[in-house]
Amino acid sequence: MDREKLLKLAGNGAVRSGGKGSVRRKKPVAHKTTVTDDKRLQGVLKKLGVNTIPGIEEVNIFQEENVVHFTNPKVQASIAANTYVISGPSQIKKLQDLVPGILSQMGPDSLNHLKKMMMQYGAAGGPPEGAAAAGGDDDDDDVPDLVENFEEASK
Repeated sequence: MDREKLLKLAGNGAVRSGGKGSVRRKKPVAHKTTVTDDKRLQGVLKKLGVNTIPGIEEVNIFQEENVVHFTNPKVQASIAANTYVISGPSQIKKLQDLVPGILSQMGPDSLNHLKKMMMQYGAAGGPPEGAAAAGGDDDDDDVPDLVENFEEASK
């Protein structure tokens, strides 16, 4: 090939992906949808012997700084396979936002662990919100003493 032909081919802006004898794709590629993935997942869970657990209103998964909060999830479990499946809409919330609501649900061991976590957060960045609800120390030194009698002034 001479130089003029090469420049002519390159100058047209046409991009050629294959050579003259390359095979052309004759049928379109079928992309998989999430429906097939969901069916496959349900099939694998069925093989594991997962059973649905009814009556669970909320699930909290604790991470380092955040909590993954599920409201009215579908919970499935296979104790023999040590597999738990939690599905449904989730929200990522801060631990301090959920502390008042989850205290009644926790056992004594979990409560002690939560107190330690709250103390670590307090040491890292000042006292967190809800530290008093989690059993933090109440400092009454910050509240000034009452000097006047406000009941007489309001009459």
